[in-house]
Amino acid sequence: MERPEIVSELTDIFREVLGDESLMLTPGLSAADVPEWDSFNHINIVVGAEARFGIRFTTADLDELRNVGEFVDLIASKLEKISH
Repeated sequence: MERPEIVSELTDIFREVLGDESLMLTPGLSAADVPEWDSFNHINIVVGAEARFGIRFTTADLDELRNVGEFVDLIASKLEKISH
């Protein structure tokens, strides 16, 4: 799966979890930029991404994330590992 597809799928997840159909994801977007992106919704985003992409994240994976761009990179990396 290419990065634009990942971003599109993630956008759907973020919009659903955060209840904002107009939300546009950018690589630098972080929880500090979106008031509704609290710790509870963060968990829902992570669980939604795991379900949508068929992958699992470790706590260490998630501790390193600082923004949407890094989340996309992490998902791409996990998908690449399972496709080989």
